[in-house]
Amino acid sequence: MLGLDYLAEAERFGPPVVPIIDSHAHINGVKAAPVYRRAMEAYGVKRVYSQTQMSQAAAMRETLGEKIRFVAIPEYMADDRRRAMREGFFENMRRFHGEFGSRMLKFWAAPRLRDFLDPVQDADIIRIDSPLRRDLASEAMSMGYMFQAHIADPDTWFATKYADASKYGVKLEHYEPLERMAEDFPVPWLVAHMGGWPEDLKFLDGLLTRHSNIHLDTSATKWMVRELSKHPRDEFLAFLEKWRGRILFGSDIVTLDDHFETSDDTNARFGAHQASGEAEAFDLYASRYWALRTMYEREYDGPSPIADPDLEMVEPDEFDAMSSPRLQGFALPDNLLKIVYAGAAEGLLEKWWAEH
Repeated sequence: MLGLDYLAEAERFGPPVVPIIDSHAHINGVKAAPVYRRAMEAYGVKRVYSQTQMSQAAAMRETLGEKIRFVAIPEYMADDRRRAMREGFFENMRRFHGEFGSRMLKFWAAPRLRDFLDPVQDADIIRIDSPLRRDLASEAMSMGYMFQAHIADPDTWFATKYADASKYGVKLEHYEPLERMAEDFPVPWLVAHMGGWPEDLKFLDGLLTRHSNIHLDTSATKWMVRELSKHPRDEFLAFLEKWRGRILFGSDIVTLDDHFETSDDTNARFGAHQASGEAEAFDLYASRYWALRTMYEREYDGPSPIADPDLEMVEPDEFDAMSSPRLQGFALPDNLLKIVYAGAAEGLLEKWWAEH
């Protein structure tokens, strides 16, 4: 959107204050992975914790080596999705642990599970604290896993696509089962996307206060840029300082070989339409690191380079599909930046992998 040369921009940044650990991404694709590697190396990312499809994991390890670690996930794209999220997830959990050294398991409990599962028949999949999920958590914990969870989505979605509270509930309700699970399974929990509520730092402060084993990652770049940029700088810095070591850098970058094919289908799964070739794929991946490093490091106040469809969804008379939000650069002090970029992940993820 801003006509940036992302490789030249990476050179302008120079190395980050410490090499970055990306705690949340989805790296797949034999064509895409080498392009992603170029982006991560250009922007100073030394390791990525990836929710990679089981069928792709061996190839991703071959391309990225020690730069990638795997988070155990079910086969979301399986023909029999219900089996994949029940007994199939147990099978994947064991394989990721034994074959790929995984030590973090992802509970996906997004409200939109209700869009493709039956809320009654599939309640054991939808609810993060169902007996099925508890059985999974028990076995995983016995194997040395910690947990990651996706709990809620943007306020913009609850105002539009999730407006039917009888189907999706209200946002706050989604945290009650998470808090029960965090109490009953006292391993570390990394709750994705700033806990699912970057719009409300006061709520997150309460969540972190109540549960010493909950940590947050800053993944979902478009969402984070849009909402974190709305907070006054002094308030956001105070939040990061108070919870130093419990807020981890994450991008939520998704890499796919579909990014090397032309597609006009804006409904394509996982943003397959967002790139059509190697150069566009590089820009797609690098733009996320550019936006996050700009937000954390620079005294920038201007448009994000990434189009954000949520703006049009909420205010269609004012925005279109190519509108982007304000990006505020917080210019974090180096001592805090070191913690967000790497120290928090070293104290949680790197330590957990080493000890389990």
